[in-house]
Amino acid sequence: MWFKHLHPYRQHDAQAIALEDLEAALAEFAFRPVSPREMRRVGWTAPASNRSQVRVHEIQGHRLIAMMRQERLLPAAVVNEEVAERAEAREIAEGQPLSRRERQLLKEQVLEELLPQAFTQSQRVELWWDTTRNLIGINASSRKRAEEVLDLLRQTLGSLKVTPLATKTPPRRGMTAWLSDPGQRPASLLLGDRVELRAAEDDGVIGARAVDLDSEEMQSLLEGGRQVSRLSLGSEGQLRAVLHDDLALKSLQFDDALLDEASQADDGDDPVVSLETDFALMTAPLGTFTDQLIEWLGGEATTTCDAGLCGFVGDR
Repeated sequence: MWFKHLHPYRQHDAQAIALEDLEAALAEFAFRPVSPREMRRVGWTAPASNRSQVRVHEIQGHRLIAMMRQERLLPAAVVNEEVAERAEAREIAEGQPLSRRERQLLKEQVLEELLPQAFTQSQRVELWWDTTRNLIGINASSRKRAEEVLDLLRQTLGSLKVTPLATKTPPRRGMTAWLSDPGQRPASLLLGDRVELRAAEDDGVIGARAVDLDSEEMQSLLEGGRQVSRLSLGSEGQLRAVLHDDLALKSLQFDDALLDEASQADDGDDPVVSLETDFALMTAPLGTFTDQLIEWLGGEATTTCDAGLCGFVGDR
């Protein structure tokens, strides 16, 4: 269950919900499979899948919950093709073109008929809630999917004041400085060998893997005005990842010593114990690395929340 990605968020609520209250709230919004007439559905599921009915695991202030998302796979091209064929047949039979309203009704009819026949696809998205740091991290490949999890959690709890984690030094500016001037590079930061560079106007992207990030060619590109939008980096004994310019961490790779410790742990062949062991070992480096990342980028940006609306203070 080791996270592959992390979208970090800052929680601004004064106090975390009690564990038993959270479990009860999640149960109210438990996942149910999509019906024949639904396109998609989301809900909370057990992180351990069908091996446990527990919807929230907590270890030393770290909570693990999971959202299940299920949708029917009905490509728009399939629907449009069927609508076009039926529209053409009607127009020939009636001797006149269909109105926009008639085409819309025809499309709704096609959707209603095809939806029950469509295959379903399910995806589980895990959420890590560090109640000590007031930090929420979501294991999602995209910001859109992470926001979907937060929307469900907000609906479940009634309210949830969170903002994407933000630093005083924007990540793009910080990453560019680390490459262009090694003297600004934090001593504890380990550079990887992957980078993405963007032109100032975002009209061109250069991506490279397995390259020397301190090479003359890289310096030439940076001197030409390009900025770093993605950079592989890490911290000794913790993890490596690709940092994006929205502070998302992708392609997470945890230290081999941690993975070895997890594989050697005595879990009695209990999948739930194994899940909680992995979670406990994972959250320590995730929390520490997030703290380091904030420090590397000049500290956390100040945010304010008023009437449920949260935002940054000042011009970033």
